[in-house]
Amino acid sequence: MGAPMEEIPSEHTKYDAGVTRHFLTGEELTSDELTGLLDRADFLKQDRWASAQLAGRSVALVFEKPSTRTRISFEVGVRELGGNPVVLREGEMQLSRGESPRDTALVLSRFVHAIAVRTGPDELLEELAEHASVPVINMLTAGHHPCQALADLQTLRERFGSLDGLKLAYVGDGNNVANSLMLLGAKAGMRVAVATPAELAPNPAVVERAGDSVLVTQDPAEAAGGAHALYTDVWVSMGDEAEAGKLRSLLGPYQLNEQLLDRARPDAIVLHCLPAHPGEEITEGLLYGPRSAVWDQAENRLHAQKALLELLVTAPIRNLPASG
Repeated sequence: MGAPMEEIPSEHTKYDAGVTRHFLTGEELTSDELTGLLDRADFLKQDRWASAQLAGRSVALVFEKPSTRTRISFEVGVRELGGNPVVLREGEMQLSRGESPRDTALVLSRFVHAIAVRTGPDELLEELAEHASVPVINMLTAGHHPCQALADLQTLRERFGSLDGLKLAYVGDGNNVANSLMLLGAKAGMRVAVATPAELAPNPAVVERAGDSVLVTQDPAEAAGGAHALYTDVWVSMGDEAEAGKLRSLLGPYQLNEQLLDRARPDAIVLHCLPAHPGEEITEGLLYGPRSAVWDQAENRLHAQKALLELLVTAPIRNLPASG
């Protein structure tokens, strides 16, 4: 008979399925929670091994779409927090063969402590969350990309010290990234201007929910005026390849280039959620130039998501130190 297993005292709040919280759009956070999450992300960036809040816990990472930054940052993040990431790729689950999201959520909830999903339809994520008894996290859907927005806010705060009153200008397709920037940017006290062709304008319901701090325009120069940061995304997203020619034609005037950056503040930075296509939605000079914060932005996916996992899976973030 083997030696008895050593019992390790818990350093975090016991899991309680009765208070399950999800992260589907970012609107689930209060402004104070968002600030606390970013404080915690900054601390975790200073010492990547400072926390083992996920010790003894597993997180399912469900990928129905290809991924580089999301896959690596979540898998590494769960491990650095002491947890066990369970990576499930497209075609590896019965979900791809017709098992319902409801049954998938009920089963996964018996095995893991959180479910993170990168998929297409928002409806699938919402159905999983409706039936899961563990937190469901949006790693990307067609409508929202809130984990990316958390990293974006952390990057902006690193550069400017505070988010309150900052102006962020997004130029390009009014897509999931634009939606999340509007919702979380407004919650952080920022002004967000989105410049996009009328045919690619963001969801009006999202614009309305974001409130008066959001401007939607067809004029990229108007959006960029006085901005602290200019932001863009790819012109042809996954699944839109059949419309590539039309999208490039519509978005040609919305390139993030040196002339547009001249309209922003002298200390303005450049952001891109990647992958990038230099010479298309952004010039090579800006992507790799001295005003680019793109690589800090990519790194911050790791730290912001670790803080998010702590918040959703373990103790309330108010009980976790921002430093020390």
